[in-house]
Amino acid sequence: MVTYPEAVSDDDLVFKALADPTRRFLLDLLFARDGRTLTELESELEMSRFGVMKHLRVLEDAGLVVSRKSGREKLHFLNPVPIRLIHDRWIDKYTERHVTALTELKAELEKDS
Repeated sequence: MVTYPEAVSDDDLVFKALADPTRRFLLDLLFARDGRTLTELESELEMSRFGVMKHLRVLEDAGLVVSRKSGREKLHFLNPVPIRLIHDRWIDKYTERHVTALTELKAELEKDS
């Protein structure tokens, strides 16, 4: 039997949100034009309004989408900060070594020329 700690980290919520292609598509839509309503987002997907709302809720829980009321409408905005934090924590540190090796190789090859 596998047990998991009860506390879920912010990284876990972001990874869970990004794991779904529909949620990534919603983020792409908001990247292209921020401040969309649920109706606008729903029109781009072949799913029910309730389905889109569920996906938006997961994105909001992860901090990837921020919503704001504007009159009778609720506007949704992309928040890229959690993605940047994931990049800095999980991607950048693993690519740094390779980039450094390539720049050192380039300098060595140019020195011999």
